[in-house]
Amino acid sequence: MGVTRPAAPSQARLVRVRAPGKINLALKVGARRDDGYHELATVFQAVSLFDTVSAEPGPPGRIEVSLSGLGADLVGPDQDNLAVRAAALLRRQLGRPEWGVRLQIDKAIPVAGGMAGGSADAAASLLACAQLWGLPVERDELIELARQLGADVPFPLVGGCAVGHDRGDRLLPALQRGLNHWVLALSGGGLSTARVFQRHDELAATPPPSPLTVPADLMTALASGDPVRLGAALTNDLAPAARALAPQLDQLLEAGRSLGALGAVVSGSGPTVALLARDSAHAIKLAVQLSSLGLAQRVLRVHGPVPGAQVIPD
Repeated sequence: MGVTRPAAPSQARLVRVRAPGKINLALKVGARRDDGYHELATVFQAVSLFDTVSAEPGPPGRIEVSLSGLGADLVGPDQDNLAVRAAALLRRQLGRPEWGVRLQIDKAIPVAGGMAGGSADAAASLLACAQLWGLPVERDELIELARQLGADVPFPLVGGCAVGHDRGDRLLPALQRGLNHWVLALSGGGLSTARVFQRHDELAATPPPSPLTVPADLMTALASGDPVRLGAALTNDLAPAARALAPQLDQLLEAGRSLGALGAVVSGSGPTVALLARDSAHAIKLAVQLSSLGLAQRVLRVHGPVPGAQVIPD
């Protein structure tokens, strides 16, 4: 990192950052690589479902974390927590192991739901700690650190709509016109991303194409701002594996389509199902109808694209 390293943290007492969840509008999965990751070509859209990370000075040398909100009891508070790892990485990069921080994570993004909730926490932690410690860090420098934490961590820093290649962490902005309105169907219990990829490999009948590309019709639909065309172009190579591990997804996908959703897709590794609506009024109607069926543990309305991680003013 080409930044000035302060001798001591700044005098900021509390920094709050919110970071968005994501939907994969397209997810193409290639072969497993030597590093254990799969080659990916994906289109991310950041949506209006946010986790908030608050950072304040903590005991010297310690990184402490507490959690509240949706699924907080499912997230470990130890060194496996991505937000903790993000703070530790930034501190290590600066050569300041004596600095301490207390992190409070308020969760709204589903845990293990295919919407990058843990990655959003890590992105928010990087930005919050950089602000708390008074570091003149550029967003691009945080993105490079984010890539060390996980394939999905850079995108919540960027937000908007982007095409991801390599592990999904090499991002290019995607042209999008208009606002999309979504209904999210959240299932009880999450899905392990590693297990879904493993099941995908088990189900794969033929070698994936190389090089991977995102669907041209989806990119055209985004650029035109046509939600009907976008709904028809949604795709996810991981969906068969997620459906095999969580059979209730078939019911949710079918119910969404039968209720008039323009498109239905499993987000990432699932089990969240995203249903595309024509507009805000249609999303309200769709959410009410889907809720009445009792198939989902929770039904939410969101819109996208939205900006990436941002500091919340006092």
